[in-house]
Amino acid sequence: MAKGWKERSILPGFGLSMGFTVLYLSLIVLFPLSAIFIKTSGLSWVQFWHVVTDPRVIASYKISFGTAIGAALVNTVFGFIVAWVLVRYSFPGKRFIDALVDLPFALPTAVAGIALTTIYSQNGWIGSILEPLGIKVAFSPIGITLALTFIGIPFVVRTLQPVIEELEKEIEEAAVSLGARRWRTFRKVIFPELLPALLTGFTLAFARAVGEYGSVVFISGNMPMKTEIAPLLIMTKLEQYDYAGATAIALVMLVISFLMLLIINFIQWRANRLNVSN
Repeated sequence: MAKGWKERSILPGFGLSMGFTVLYLSLIVLFPLSAIFIKTSGLSWVQFWHVVTDPRVIASYKISFGTAIGAALVNTVFGFIVAWVLVRYSFPGKRFIDALVDLPFALPTAVAGIALTTIYSQNGWIGSILEPLGIKVAFSPIGITLALTFIGIPFVVRTLQPVIEELEKEIEEAAVSLGARRWRTFRKVIFPELLPALLTGFTLAFARAVGEYGSVVFISGNMPMKTEIAPLLIMTKLEQYDYAGATAIALVMLVISFLMLLIINFIQWRANRLNVSN
């Protein structure tokens, strides 16, 4: 009786579970993505190349991917600091700050974009202070990066928190007792343990930022060749009923994003292997 109970699975067997997984992912991910390829196939190679290499499109790619990478890097650094403080220290208002981390999840992105534009515009509370210093935030790549940082920070913090909680303080104390300074302790003891989680947080923040539209469309100013993002250009082509051109731009973004995520995942896999071997 006990043996038969152990062999039974609470969830359905592998065959049924795998079938449901494939069906679900096909309906949610595979079919929509395949529609991009099918719609783009209506263009000839010359037409496709003309669309995706247009100077305005190339500039939008540079803005979208450049600001997404920049925002993800900023979130990786400061998200680590926020996660470390929330896990390792107790202080008044800790629960309030912890709740603030999830605010970008709850706040509509368009509302976030309007709020950031209001604050960092030339006449805004912070923008009016930065403008005399020659720092223009709103309607510039800096503003886009700021908006993407706002919507991406929860991914890094929430990814790092459980990993930091599992770090044993005794190992850090042992390193210090053996004469290791703070920087060496961080570099040799803490950082290797957190590297896979940091890469995961960076990947999630980047993936969230690269396709962001709502929070960016207001603060960017949408100036072609300067602050126009690729998602906005896709929306513009859709409004012009140029569906093939919109999907062509989306296809290039999809391929570039997939390759970048593949590289990051490979680095994360290598970091995990090195961490296990050590």
